[in-house]
Amino acid sequence: MAVISIIGAGSWGTALSILLSNNGHKVRVWSIYQKEVDMILETRENKDKLPGVRVPESVEFTTDIEYCLKDHDFIVVVVPSQTVRETCRRLSPYVSRDDIIVMCSKGLEEKTGQRLSEVVLSELPGVGYVALYGPSHAEEVAIGTPTTLVAFSEDIELAMKVQDVFMSPNFRVYTGTDVIGAEIGSALKNVIALCAGICDGLGYGDNSKAALMTRGITEIARLGTKMGAKPNTFSGLTGIGDLIVTCTSRHSRNRRAGYLIGQGYTLEEAQEEVKMVVEGVSACRAAKELADKYQVNMPIIQEAYSILFENKNCRDAVYELMTRSRKHESEDTGW
Repeated sequence: MAVISIIGAGSWGTALSILLSNNGHKVRVWSIYQKEVDMILETRENKDKLPGVRVPESVEFTTDIEYCLKDHDFIVVVVPSQTVRETCRRLSPYVSRDDIIVMCSKGLEEKTGQRLSEVVLSELPGVGYVALYGPSHAEEVAIGTPTTLVAFSEDIELAMKVQDVFMSPNFRVYTGTDVIGAEIGSALKNVIALCAGICDGLGYGDNSKAALMTRGITEIARLGTKMGAKPNTFSGLTGIGDLIVTCTSRHSRNRRAGYLIGQGYTLEEAQEEVKMVVEGVSACRAAKELADKYQVNMPIIQEAYSILFENKNCRDAVYELMTRSRKHESEDTGW
């Protein structure tokens, strides 16, 4: 049995607490919000983020971060990507170089364009780092729907430790070492999911979405490999796998926000309607900056940026993509 501290009590943090408790581990979950903790302790249910799913009595919830981290073996971070740096600073007094951080948040830091491993290791130098990513909606993991992820670390022994802790008959975990590819794929699929939602909101069909997803993963891989990722990572669970689930699922908040934008909502109105963090918005801004920095042509990301931050009409953006100069698919460096 391991002692696991989960930092973040949203839908994903709650779902993982159920999984890990069912695996026989001692689990504590920290939230910054006392109201959230009180609600879950009283009802054994995260009514706001994961309604209808019972949380085992054995899972503890607290706003005391020192208590949450007492005698821990693993620290699982599940907070919005833009709060990872601040969260690491909260953790710092209680973390040592022997600790293992398991990152389950997905995204890029908007202000710096840094990957989350870069953010964590700049604030908590020397800790062991594992990214646990793949096609996984909290709503399904919480009820035991068969799910498969990958534990990525530059230290394969750490990845295997995390694999052992999380594995169950309903939760299969592979291992990998391409942290860069996993982080880029997991962050940028949210931008493509926003675009997929826009397609749905505009009333386009399966043809449009299939083309968008295929060309989208091409752009993601193009940037990722330029940054040092392995090309085959993008054909795996954290590439095309995560892209499929986020672009097509009713659970996807990014797709939902895009759908509303396609129907005429402003970005602010869409985010308000979704009522949860839409990671694709900050990832889009960071991706645009990375594309410029690495001189990678990413026309879908560019058009998404123009829609989100420059008030470009969605149909005009689609027209721009569809009328670009003719290309040979295997040699194309854009849409």
